[in-house]
Amino acid sequence: MFKKQLVISLLSLCTLGLYSQGQDYKTLDHLSGKWKFSLGNKPDWKDRAFDDSEWDDIRVPSSWEMQGFNGYDGYAWYRKDINIPEEYRKESLVLELGYIDDVDEVFFNGQRIGGSGKFPPYYTTAYNAHRLYAIPEQLIYFSGHNVIAVKVYDDQMEGGINRGNVRLLAEKRPLKPFLNLQGEWNFRTGDNLEWRYDNGDGKEWGKIYVPGTWENQGYKRLDGYAWYQKTFVANDNFENDRVVLLLGKIDDLDEVFINGIKIGQTGFLEPGNRQGEYTKAYTQLRGYLVPEGVIEMGKKNSIQVRVSDFYLEGGITEGPIGFITQTDYISYWRKKKENR
Repeated sequence: MFKKQLVISLLSLCTLGLYSQGQDYKTLDHLSGKWKFSLGNKPDWKDRAFDDSEWDDIRVPSSWEMQGFNGYDGYAWYRKDINIPEEYRKESLVLELGYIDDVDEVFFNGQRIGGSGKFPPYYTTAYNAHRLYAIPEQLIYFSGHNVIAVKVYDDQMEGGINRGNVRLLAEKRPLKPFLNLQGEWNFRTGDNLEWRYDNGDGKEWGKIYVPGTWENQGYKRLDGYAWYQKTFVANDNFENDRVVLLLGKIDDLDEVFINGIKIGQTGFLEPGNRQGEYTKAYTQLRGYLVPEGVIEMGKKNSIQVRVSDFYLEGGITEGPIGFITQTDYISYWRKKKENR
């Protein structure tokens, strides 16, 4: 009985984020300096095997206007080879790209890992957004050849990866899910509780990258309600232990469903309540224990996240995103509390 009470108590504390003090990183490698660069835009420029030996060299960070490409507004690409040692396998790796003017889309070994702003024809600048993109472990060739490719669009004035730190980082004390759900999710604005049963196949749903603020992905003036949706198939890890759904940090409030069944919320407001009545929750890490019987083994399951944002940035803004075992989750918070 005592053990059960301890588990519930720890999970409650973690969900409320009482120990959260913001994301903390350590530097593994500085990536500033020489990159490969080309004006234009071709889809195969993201590929790991693409030969960029004939491209120009460019210094990062610095605007491309300051390096001989004066007056150019439009698309361009950057590429960088990087070796990631085997000992980094235990880390949760993050790519920091400073500030990019105006819009970017980032690929690691040919796979998209994030983006900020929106490309034409629905152009939205994100020139003042700090770029931090988590690198999924399954994309990395440890002790091998890896390629970072960055597609950039500049609308006016200076363009490119023009300022800030450009580094390979690792999270300190990371929460590493066994099923990583970082990446493209379905997304729609507005609010309807019937959407908790929706599988995201309809044309009403757009796409958004998780984690990342929705302001930096084309929804610049969105304050109010929006929904996220993602499907997954449960693997063997779901049978070995009870699981916790990690949803990183959400700005401001959230309500979470799996297969239409509510599994948790943090400070959610109903429409009509006054803004001052909610408990600040945007700094808190979300981790929701999934009740037994909610997830169906060997079948497609659906996650829906209802989010309410009041001002400034909104959405599922930071990782980690995915499923972790209850045992590993509790162990993480115990160690974090001991190291305070």
